[in-house]
Amino acid sequence: MAGRTASSIEKRTISLPAEQASYIDALVASGGYASASEVVRAGLRALQERDAAVERWLRDAVVPVYDAMQADPGRGRSAAQVADRLRAHHEQRLKKDRA
Repeated sequence: MAGRTASSIEKRTISLPAEQASYIDALVASGGYASASEVVRAGLRALQERDAAVERWLRDAVVPVYDAMQADPGRGRSAAQVADRLRAHHEQRLKKDRA
């Protein structure tokens, strides 16, 4: 990473299955990455980005729906109601496709 000094890097020893180790080696051999450490850092950055995206989704989409359901449980639908609606929607789509 730009701006990092050698003293801010910590060394770790990890164990990987042969398939994952080979994958890292292939990425380095292809020239896409300069070293195995670079591959691992890229993978960790991707995990951090995914975790941040999940946290945003939970905060921005799931929590408001949960709060709304807690405030007004009557707005919910049973599994049977959902299944019936999906079935009807599917039947409508099939009719359109046949027409």
